[in-house]
Order: sequence, then C-alpha cells, then structure tokens
Amino acid sequence: MQQMILIVDDNRSNIKIAQAILENEYRVGAALSGEKALKFLSQAIPDLILLDISMPEMSGFEVMEQLQLHDEWKNIPVIFLTANVEPQIEAKCFKMGAVDFIAKPFVPEVIKNRINRTLELQEYRKNLEQFVKNQAQKILQQTEEIARKQQEIMDIQQQVIISMANLIEGRDGSTGGHIKRTSQYVELIAKALKNKGKFLDILNDEYIENLCKAAPMHDIGKICISDTILKKPGRLTEAEFDIMKQHAEEGGNIISSTMGKIEKKEFVDIAFDIATYHHEKWNGEGYPKGIKEEKIPLSARIMAVADVFDALVSKRCYKEAMNSEEAFNIIEASSGSHFDPEIAKVFIELREKIEEICRNE
Repeated sequence: MQQMILIVDDNRSNIKIAQAILENEYRVGAALSGEKALKFLSQAIPDLILLDISMPEMSGFEVMEQLQLHDEWKNIPVIFLTANVEPQIEAKCFKMGAVDFIAKPFVPEVIKNRINRTLELQEYRKNLEQFVKNQAQKILQQTEEIARKQQEIMDIQQQVIISMANLIEGRDGSTGGHIKRTSQYVELIAKALKNKGKFLDILNDEYIENLCKAAPMHDIGKICISDTILKKPGRLTEAEFDIMKQHAEEGGNIISSTMGKIEKKEFVDIAFDIATYHHEKWNGEGYPKGIKEEKIPLSARIMAVADVFDALVSKRCYKEAMNSEEAFNIIEASSGSHFDPEIAKVFIELREKIEEICRNE
C-alpha cells in the first residue's frame, strides 16, 4: 500500500501544487486548517505531515503542540512549510520537533527528495527499534538459549549500528571510510595508552573492546538533523550550528532508548559517553555540557582526537581535505586546549601508523 502524506495548509493553491507533485507516488490527504488536520488524524494516521506554519486560528506550531500530546500522533514525522526562511524560524521548527522544513514556493524535486529521505530514515529507525524489541522478546521466551542468542543479537546489532552509521556518514557529505578509520584510530590510541601505563584503572581489555565497538556510534545523533544543515556547502549560521550541536545529546538519547535494555551496562555507558561528549573540549569550551579536563569521560576524549583528525584530512561538502602534516600540527597545537594532552601526545607518536591507515583507505 502506498504511504500517506497529509498536507495541512490554509491556501488551496498550495495544496493543489503539492498534491500534483506527490499524487503519483503517495496517497495524499489534505486539510485547510489546524482543526481539520486534527479531525483527519482522529480518522487516519498518515506516514508524514506537511504542515504550514502560518495559518489563521491555529498555527502550525500550535498543531505541533497538539501532536506531541497524543501517543498515536507524536511520532509522526512533520515537515514544516514556510515562506519565512529566517534562521530563528528554522531553529524554532526543529525545536518544536520537526524533522525538516520546506520553503515556499515549492520546488518539485526539493519537496520529493526531502519527503523521500525523511520516510527512508523513519522506516530505518522503526526497523531498528522493532528489531531490538523482537530480539529482546526472544531472549525472554527462550531462557535456555540466552548465551547463544545474546551473542547473535550483539553481532547483528553491531552490523545494524555500522549500517546506520554509514547511512548517516553519507548524509553529511562524507566521502566514505570515516567510521572505519576513526574506529581504527581509537583502538590504536587506547592500546598505546595502556602500554604506556596510562589510565590503567579504566583501560582493561573489556573496556577497550567496548570502546572500539562503540566508536562507530559517535555521530548516530545526526539521524535527527535535517539534510538542509548536514549538506549545507558553506559555513553554518549560529542558529544552524545550535541545531547541529543537538546531535550529541540526541545520540546519547538514541543509545539509551534502543540499547539500554538488551546490552551490557558497561558497553551502553561507553557508547552513551562517546556519542554525547565527543565534542567537549579539555578547556571546557565544547558542547553540549561545557565540562572540562577529566570530567569528560575518557572514551569521549579519545574519540575527540580521532574524530577531529579524520575530519581534517577528509573532503566534505563544505571543505577540501587537509594534508596529514597540517592536521597533525593542529592536533599538537590544540593539545591542552581542545584535547587531553596525554592523548594528543600519544596520537602524535602514532603518526606513522595513523598515516598508514589513511593511505590504505
């Protein structure tokens, strides 16, 4: 059955234009006001809502507030429609819970691409959540096979994690390999620190194994950030960067909600810390919490060096790749400000192995 799109706009012409663009691929419903949209939802649940912001009597933001109050409605992805593309409006759209926004007048390819991408990601996330629930239920029902089933789930889950990480990597304009390379850097750093007798109260074999397994999840929160921001070729505005920064806490929330009940606490804690805190800085000027020095979890401090270095030497939609000489100079110059000086020092000492990883990718 075709997926259903609900278009909510008080302008009949806008609805007709959107219907003409979408009706060959989707079932399309329409409502000329917020009140009619809510009445529609009481009869049928669409797969996605295109919601105009500026409407009389009940605005799009007010409709969004009503959606959040109903369990059946609050998880429907919403794309706001607006002729006002000022940063503060864009920021409010995402703060209200929208997954994206589309500017008026409509451009057919833009509206179709945004909708297709949103529905793909929604389906991917639903499948992941359903997978986790199904596997957890099987464990409860088959207690005599707990050990074997748990290992199977962990193996499959890791593949799901890597697949999702690669999907997200492709969304933000990466050219490929970032997930694999940063995981290799993290493993090299952790083992080198242990061999030097650093952080031995933390860096046991189990911790390093969990750290390497969790590293691909560091940017999983970007699934909640729109393509408009992830793929922007130029510098982000202050409002856009504030939205981008939300991916850190969103990543931690995703890990807690999808893995907290089926994975070992030790692994979940490391994965949560990496996703949430890998943009914190040694001097306290990072995000999302602005914590500093050893208050930043060790896993996140290691991930920070690996992530920044690979970002520097990689080509992105908004920049060209930097050579490794320049990148290592930046890591060294940022030791004690951005990065834990012990970790930065070890990373620089690993230069030959790091550059070999870069060459082989």
